[in-house]
Amino acid sequence: MVVIVAAPDSFKGTFSAREVAQAIARGVRAMGREAIELPVGDGGEGTMDALVAVLGGNLRRAMVSDPLGHPVEAAYALLPDGRTAIVETAQASGLWRVAEGERDAWAASTRGTGELIAAAAMAGASKAIVTVGGSATTDGGIGAIEALDEAQVDVELDVLCDVRSAWEEAPRLYGPQKGADPATVERLERRLDELARKAPRDPRGVPHTGSAGGLSGGLWAFRGARLFPGAAYVLDVLRFDERLREARFVVTGEGRLDAQTLQGKIVDEIARRCRAKGIACHAVVGQNALEADGIARLALASVREATTPEELEAAGRALAG
Repeated sequence: MVVIVAAPDSFKGTFSAREVAQAIARGVRAMGREAIELPVGDGGEGTMDALVAVLGGNLRRAMVSDPLGHPVEAAYALLPDGRTAIVETAQASGLWRVAEGERDAWAASTRGTGELIAAAAMAGASKAIVTVGGSATTDGGIGAIEALDEAQVDVELDVLCDVRSAWEEAPRLYGPQKGADPATVERLERRLDELARKAPRDPRGVPHTGSAGGLSGGLWAFRGARLFPGAAYVLDVLRFDERLREARFVVTGEGRLDAQTLQGKIVDEIARRCRAKGIACHAVVGQNALEADGIARLALASVREATTPEELEAAGRALAG
């Protein structure tokens, strides 16, 4: 039996990774092929769900601050050992929490993420796996750090980063999508530079410290967090390489394929692992903004665009046909 592994990330703001995997798998099965659904994440939106699906545990909810300080209900996960929590930055501090016309890269705070970590600690967690990505913030994590200080919480932190970028690159690379104009980008750069000078450890130039507008770097610099490439961490937990042993090919994807995809995002990591095993890797994405040379660098066998469940299913049928 030919086995096809459907391992997509979420199409942020549109479909969850699980919904994308299910739709592609339906198309594959319609052609008489066997499909394995393996929704994944790289530290951004949906990573908590991907990890809990494998590790178990249960979701809990807490009232926390959204990026602009409004109270919202957000979820975190407590794993079966009762001592390890998963906190997804996008839950409290995600870009999806702020309407496009209200985005304010200067004012947006990660305080809600710190409040979620504190809530997990109060529920018994001594360690938090913090998935950082998809945030509306560029505050260097100071909001989260202040919330932890106020709650007098001291937990072990493993931070899963969705990009390789260093601390000082965050405003320029990601500020504009969070509402920052060129003048605001410069102000954000100065703020992060000042914060770095005050930190016990200097995050400037350190890979992965720029995730979620420097949240990863702030937790590393002020709270001694350990930083991990999110895509690799998640795929290892999901035992992705073992799945490759039985796969004819892999279908991955995310909402947008662009230059950031070449910087350690989930499609890049999956394509790299497939390439090492000599297995073809196809991508189904909401929008492809990569030129041919970028696709060649990823060594993808094909790229298809799909923006509806029907189109995702059709892509599965076409690939399995």
